[in-house]
Amino acid sequence: MTARTAEGDTAPASAERTPLRRKVGAYISLTKPRVMELLLVTTLPTMFFAQGGLPDFWTALATMFGGAFAAGSASAFNCYFDRDMDRLMNRTKKRPLVTGELSPTEALIFASLLGIAALAVLWFGTNPLAAGLGALAIFFYVVIYTLLLKRRTKQNIIWGGLAGCFPVLIAWAAVTGTLEPSAFVLFFIVFLWTPPHYWPLSMKYRSDYQNADVPMLGAIATAKTVSVQVVLYTWATVVCSLLLIPLGSAGITYTAFALVAGGWFLYEAHVLYRQAQDESLTDKKAMKVFHLSILYLTLLFVGLWIDPFIGSPLLG
Repeated sequence: MTARTAEGDTAPASAERTPLRRKVGAYISLTKPRVMELLLVTTLPTMFFAQGGLPDFWTALATMFGGAFAAGSASAFNCYFDRDMDRLMNRTKKRPLVTGELSPTEALIFASLLGIAALAVLWFGTNPLAAGLGALAIFFYVVIYTLLLKRRTKQNIIWGGLAGCFPVLIAWAAVTGTLEPSAFVLFFIVFLWTPPHYWPLSMKYRSDYQNADVPMLGAIATAKTVSVQVVLYTWATVVCSLLLIPLGSAGITYTAFALVAGGWFLYEAHVLYRQAQDESLTDKKAMKVFHLSILYLTLLFVGLWIDPFIGSPLLG
């Protein structure tokens, strides 16, 4: 018996079987681990901040695992529904559904089971509110972003980014059983941060999105237009991050991190703007803002993590 390989050649079926380690690696790849890491970077510090110190160990553990499973489930569903598009993009052509390491059925079952596990862990390990928010996060990323908006509007990443904001709400709800104004400030920080984080990346991969007919702003607008939007959203992000101060939540540590990291983020966004306007912007320079945006969010939430242990709120 023979089977067709990803390249179109035929090979014995026994030779085409994927080794266990490679199969496991393919399933892990479906969860987009680097995206998951970024989401968890916002989850753990939020729990410390919401608790005002050390959260309950088992609650924190359940929140981290439940959040990771929810993010992985949403990403796996995304890979399943976008597999036709992923074949057309250099950035995604090595994903397991494109290479044939996993079948669509395997991916769909895996995504579903991971989603069920996520909601079960959050429900029994934390509380129903956190589990409901986890379900809503999966819904937004899979249905609102992947199925409805990604291929239809240049504002896709703005609304799709809502799913990436839910981990802070889940974390807050997990340790407090409720949602407070400070939780929503954190939500909007991540929401406003997503466009200036992702649009520089889409500028580098504009040809990929054009080939796949995805109207990502960086692919359909000029660098001058994109740079204006990056600056505006960066300003909005930094200003939003400072709202924790008048709310009486943030102390000197978080405030210092927010001001220093925010000032750096703003500076680099304006550098990107100037280079775009004088037409000297390169993909490498755009990617500098992409990488810096990750560092900015990490530093901001590190400050959030440490803040409860140093001093007291500036406007308590």
